[in-house]
Amino acid sequence: MCGRYELKTEFEKLPKILKRDLPKYFEKSYAPQALIRPTDPVLVLKNEGKTSTCLMLWGFVSEWAKNPLDPLISRPFNARAETVEEKKIFQGSWRHRRCALPASGFYEKGHRISRKDGQTFWIAGIWNKWMNHEGSELETCCVLTTKPNSLIKPLHNRMPVIIPNGLEEEWVAPVKDKYELRELKTLLDGWSPHEWVAEPTKRPPTSQMSLF
Repeated sequence: MCGRYELKTEFEKLPKILKRDLPKYFEKSYAPQALIRPTDPVLVLKNEGKTSTCLMLWGFVSEWAKNPLDPLISRPFNARAETVEEKKIFQGSWRHRRCALPASGFYEKGHRISRKDGQTFWIAGIWNKWMNHEGSELETCCVLTTKPNSLIKPLHNRMPVIIPNGLEEEWVAPVKDKYELRELKTLLDGWSPHEWVAEPTKRPPTSQMSLF
């Protein structure tokens, strides 16, 4: 499971692909985030005809939801990689709307997990667009999780899917058929723990700086 992560990377050190097509005024308003939680706005790399950067809410809202702000509707923040192509709520997004969330670390059971070299990495996700009859839109996403590796297993029975650096654009790109999707599924099998470290930490901070 991934329910807390961080993006403490300074703007100048963000991956270049994130800065290729930014929302207006984003550079001026960007601030590193020490804690990102479900329902927060999150920075996302997606592809709707071209690769671009945008902000979405973390918590997946289906397109058939009557009111996306209704606190009683389900807004999953994780989706199991093993079943994402089978679940009705996620099928369309798995095929056509994959995304990648930049992070500098994530939290599990009192530990901060990050790359040993300190590099920003990519958490795999899927996203959706809700639209009402008046044309108002809301984009939301959730994180894909998979079985834990040897580093995460002592902490939790799930871990986020990590997209290797260099494959993030391939991950978010539109695909044409089931064979291309099958190739992408190999990225969901898990990641090697050798370049990663889990460090005991105090509770993640309870406040954060907004991306807006």
